[in-house]
Formats: sequence, C-alpha cells, structure tokens
Amino acid sequence: QELRPKSLDIKQEELGDMVEKEMASTSQAIEDAVRRIEEMMSQARNESSGVKLEVNERILNSCTDLMKAIRLLVMTSTNLQKEIVESGRGAATTQEFYAKNSRWTEGLISASKAVGWGATQLVESADRVVLHMGKYEELIVCSHEIAASTAQLVAASKVKAEKSSRNLGKLQECSRNVNEMAANVVASTKSGQEQIEEKDTMDFSGMSLIKLKKEEMETQVKVLELEKRLEGERVRLGELRKQHYALAGTYDAAEDGEAKPAPAPRRGILKKPPLAQKP
Repeated sequence: QELRPKSLDIKQEELGDMVEKEMASTSQAIEDAVRRIEEMMSQARNESSGVKLEVNERILNSCTDLMKAIRLLVMTSTNLQKEIVESGRGAATTQEFYAKNSRWTEGLISASKAVGWGATQLVESADRVVLHMGKYEELIVCSHEIAASTAQLVAASKVKAEKSSRNLGKLQECSRNVNEMAANVVASTKSGQEQIEEKDTMDFSGMSLIKLKKEEMETQVKVLELEKRLEGERVRLGELRKQHYALAGTYDAAEDGEAKPAPAPRRGILKKPPLAQKP
C-alpha cells in the first residue's frame, strides 16, 4: 500500500461508480443522438426538396446506421466489462477490483467518454450541414474520430479480457461494423457534397437574359484561357519527352561503349520520336 502511487488514492466507491456512470452516460448520449437525427430527418422533409432532400436523407440515414452500430458496441463493451470483473475480482468487490486496476479503469472511462463525445459532435455537424450552415468536411472528420475512439474502447476492453471470450469476439465484430458504418457516412457525405455543388453550379433558372449573356461571355473567356494553358502544357510535354529521349540515347551509348557520356547528337541528325508529337 505504501508503494502505490499517490494518484491512485481514490475512493473505491467513486472509481467503481465512475465506470458505470460513464457507460450509462455514453449510452444516453447515443440515444439522444438517434432521437435528434430522427427529428432532423423530419425537419429536412418539411423544409427541403429535390436534390437537397435526397442528399440530406442519405447522409442522415448513414448517421443513423452509425449510431445504431455504436449503441450495440457500447452494450457489448458493458457486458464484456462485467465478465472481466466477475472473472478477475475473486473475493474482492467490484469497487475493489476497479480500484486495484485503476489505470485500466481510467483508460476505460476515457475511451467511453471519447465515444460519447464523438457521437454528440457527429450529430451537431450533421445538423449544421442539413441547415446549410456547416461544412461537409466536419462530418468526415467526426466519422474518423468515432472510428478512432471505438478502437480505443476495444483496446481498453481487450487488455484484461480472456482471448476465448465470446463477448470479446462480439466486441471486435461490433468495432468492425462501426468502422464500416463510419466509412459509409464519409462516402455519403462526399457524394452528397459533389451532387449539391454540381447542382448549384448548373442551376441557371433564376437568371435574367442579361445575366445569362454575361455568364456566357465569362465562361467563353475561361474556356479560351484553359485551351491556351492546355496548348502550352502540350508543348512543354513534347519538349520534356524530346529531352528525355535525347538523354536516354546518350546514356545507352555510354553503356555500350565508353564510360563517359557521348556528346549530344546534332539537331539535324536527331530524329523526332513519334511519341513527342502532340497528342
């Protein structure tokens, strides 16, 4: 007892209760997130239509699937923790087991907090995106954060679990499912972003005749600029290829004969290779 670090002088009841409270809090945060997403879905159907409604529904559906996967993960993690405590505490109480393994317990609490926080942030980001006040990139970052915190929770649970534990196998399967659902959120967000941006770029229905003519002229200018840049890059590519073939021929000759490079061939003799022509 004297050799134990002073930072571990925590009341057994407090540390034991903290684990249960954090897991319960995480479960509640996920339930709230699922309910909030359902409200956002209803709001999106009332306030948007067409492409925007389609994009919002796809994103929110993928977020709902992710929340369901996280909820199952937390439930399985809770069952595994009970199994770990029951098999490892011996004659000690649950609170004594958590206190004796306080560093593991703190890691478990931290991982649980991270999962709950990630779920809350994802819902807030989705809300801003649906209201057109947020960035699609926020959703992608939140999905990555959830995948990372899930891995942290699995690692914390795996430390003291038996390798043959069925709950551990279920937890790892749940973790893979969470990662897959998080990837679906990223995919639906990216495709939705592209779809919305393409629609906004090509929607000319509200323009007047003068505005349309102005947009047409500006677009023609951009097309000419891009064509000029393309022509310049093609010329550059041709010159690069000519130089590449010239150097390649020089070094080939050096390898066949002397060690030193041969003098560069005269321009009149050098034959223009077919690939150097314009595409």
